[in-house]
Amino acid sequence: MERNLLVIGATGKTGARTTELLLRRGHRVRALVRGLDERARRLASLGAETVVGDVLDLDSLARATKGIDALYFTYPIRPGLLEATANVAQAAEETGVQAIVNMSQISARRDSASNAARQHWVAERVLDRFPVPVTHLRPTFFAQWLVDTWADGTGELRLPFADGRHAPIAESDQANVIAAVLEDPAPHAGRIYPLYGAEELDHYEIAERMSRALGRDVSYVPVELDEFAAILRGRGAPDHLIQHLLAVAVDYRNGVFAGTNDLVRTIGGSSPLGVEDFVIRNRAAFDPRTA
Repeated sequence: MERNLLVIGATGKTGARTTELLLRRGHRVRALVRGLDERARRLASLGAETVVGDVLDLDSLARATKGIDALYFTYPIRPGLLEATANVAQAAEETGVQAIVNMSQISARRDSASNAARQHWVAERVLDRFPVPVTHLRPTFFAQWLVDTWADGTGELRLPFADGRHAPIAESDQANVIAAVLEDPAPHAGRIYPLYGAEELDHYEIAERMSRALGRDVSYVPVELDEFAAILRGRGAPDHLIQHLLAVAVDYRNGVFAGTNDLVRTIGGSSPLGVEDFVIRNRAAFDPRTA
């Protein structure tokens, strides 16, 4: 059944994938974007209705949610999450949205040392108190993290994760879950879904699989938190993000990001990508010379 769906953060990692998938399935998709850049124009060329707005502006959200059946909400790791969440909930209630899919994170909990993770937990509770049914997604670290930490392409993953483990999850697999819930929200209302990739690995094993996929040596180099903080500052990361990543690095060492389940398959309808397949599909991002 064709539905009227809104994707907030439509040019982001999961938002763009979800928008494309919903359009292919024949839905009418409204994409809320911050500006009409190349990414927004691409979505428009695929058939999305692009609307410029801001989740920190309630009036623009009210306009964006008018006539919408269900929406997907994601917010980057930066200040403003709680205000944005309250605005989304209020606009959804005012305009009769029937369901919200909320992107949270696996480390969201009341006592998290990460300001962002704790705010995600509070944001979940804010949405739970509104009458619009909500489904919370709590993914582990994205497979995209491997691209983001590739940095200068030296072949080293310099990360503070010791011998902790997780199952990296691709944006495309998350999009399958998001789209499925938006298409049929009722069975998922009020649920919290932790989402994982195909296989739980430590970073030594991740580096091994990356080596096979890229045909070059990739090594994992464990570093301490202070060195990692210096790496992040050197890349221009803002303080809010650095504080979050340092705190969740400790969570990672303590097993918070570990685990597996079959929700990507049972809800999203396909088996999740493993690390090797993800790297092969995104090879150009790791080595542009292979594009």
